[in-house]
Amino acid sequence: MNEDRDYMRTCFVFILAVCYFFSSAQDFDLYKKEIYFTENNVLPYRMLMPQKFDSTLNYPLLIFLHGAFEKGSDNKIQLEIGGDYFLRQNIRDSFPAIVIFPQCPVNDVWAYFETVTDSATGIIKEIFFPFKKQPTNVSMALMSLIDSLLQLHYVNNKQVYIAGLSQGAMGVLDLIARYPGTFAAGLSICGAGNPSTTKRFAGKVSLWLVHGNKDDILPVGFSRDFFRRLRKEGSDVKYTEYAGVYHNSWINAFNEPDLMQWLFSKSKK
Repeated sequence: MNEDRDYMRTCFVFILAVCYFFSSAQDFDLYKKEIYFTENNVLPYRMLMPQKFDSTLNYPLLIFLHGAFEKGSDNKIQLEIGGDYFLRQNIRDSFPAIVIFPQCPVNDVWAYFETVTDSATGIIKEIFFPFKKQPTNVSMALMSLIDSLLQLHYVNNKQVYIAGLSQGAMGVLDLIARYPGTFAAGLSICGAGNPSTTKRFAGKVSLWLVHGNKDDILPVGFSRDFFRRLRKEGSDVKYTEYAGVYHNSWINAFNEPDLMQWLFSKSKK
């Protein structure tokens, strides 16, 4: 009898898992597959349009940059973290926008960084962020894509937002420093970067930094340093630190009740 009960329980869990998988896959189909070509790059991306799209209106443009484990060329895996958030009905109803999930190739990064590792353990000891003259290849392609989208009459060029997590958040901090005239606001989730770049976007781009204080991948000190510098420079910056949270602080961030309200309240003058 116990074996039968265990078997039924296993089958039930399996059925739930299958149902969840297919419902998620069906939902992600709302993100249209696109590919953007430049002279030197091919950039796959997914695009979610407002559910009641009206070409006579102007919509905010939101770019979301994935982390290291979602790199590739399948134009799919980049939706695994964050893709379901923008499909929430309350988000779609309250904040209609054009949402873009580009995918970084495995041999590139959203922003330059260098690491120093312990030769014995292989553990990263230090991370450096050289601010080179030009962005990375994939980020140049991304900015070209953004420029092309801003030519569309239904895209509001005063409400362009960029968000990202982990290596994607590195890209957020790098790109708002390089293109402060493009973005109205950024969201950095467990990110890191070169704090000296704050002077390039302070007072020009609003920023919300989110980090777990036990992050063992990208130390929380990076976000703290960005926050302190931006406050000192009189910038519009917000910082949320989660006690006891490690590198997966995006779980907490996606449950912030005023996340989108804050982001969509920002606009270029």
